[in-house]
Amino acid sequence: MLSVIIPAYNEEGNISKAADIVRRLLIDNSIEYEIIFINDGSSDNTWLEISRNAEMNPAVFGITFSRNFGKESAIFAGLRYAKGNACVIMDCDLQHPPEKIIEMYKIWKNNDIDIIEGIKTSRGNEGIFHKISAKLFYGIIRIGSGLDLRNASDFKLLDRHVIDALNTMPERLTFFRAMSSWVGFKKESVYYDVEERQLGKTKWSLKSLIKYAIRSITSYTSIPMQIVTFIGAVSFILSLILGINTLYNKLSGKSLEGFSTVILLQLFTSSIIMFSLGIIGYYISKIYEEIKNRPRYIVSDIIDNRNNAKKEKDDEK
Repeated sequence: MLSVIIPAYNEEGNISKAADIVRRLLIDNSIEYEIIFINDGSSDNTWLEISRNAEMNPAVFGITFSRNFGKESAIFAGLRYAKGNACVIMDCDLQHPPEKIIEMYKIWKNNDIDIIEGIKTSRGNEGIFHKISAKLFYGIIRIGSGLDLRNASDFKLLDRHVIDALNTMPERLTFFRAMSSWVGFKKESVYYDVEERQLGKTKWSLKSLIKYAIRSITSYTSIPMQIVTFIGAVSFILSLILGINTLYNKLSGKSLEGFSTVILLQLFTSSIIMFSLGIIGYYISKIYEEIKNRPRYIVSDIIDNRNNAKKEKDDEK
């Protein structure tokens, strides 16, 4: 059985269309399936639409959070409740082309492959700033962790072995793309173009993307901490050079009052110290969040008719 995990946040207009397209694709290809929608604390009628689709199709399983916990938490909730031998994670707005699910499934079923990665051949209608930021983000991840996530996405198929491995990972601050690569296993790639959204607008603002990038980088690499060490080393070298120069001028009788220089040096070193403390403080705050050991998400309601769907199939047989 294939589990299709679809996180949704304020996607009331896309729920039925996504469910219908995925259902028809899987039925036409004789694939036993379940569709898991995770309502990530939406403020519109997303949960109502999920509930309605679950009532019409017992293979649709719905989870709703008590509030918005973020896409990462929604993905891991889907992995936790998935019953399939493999699962596919895709976006509700259908920017991940559903027909690629069949290609992924066939590769998985006919080969000894555990992870089929969806790799973007184009990033859609993204601005220059967004593209440059994405390159910088993935560059930092690659340098810090050794994982090349360029053009990677959350759109991928995972074998049950990979699902179980991810479900055993206890950290609260998750970065799914990196974690699903870190676990290893045999991989293969499927390439796709990012489609236009079917309905609505993207929920990712510039602010939320920056927060997501900072959280992902700090949860998966220590590069910012290494930047602090690098800045400290550079500051030490500059201080050493200035110190030798000052001592030479003093001994040779060429020293000046240099009040402005002193002020500038104090401002420079103070800025470096505050910047470094900010980075260290951010990592400490993440440690604090982890040791509290709070759940990644809180489920407020579930609609699960999958046993009824199985019973109906058994009765038909």
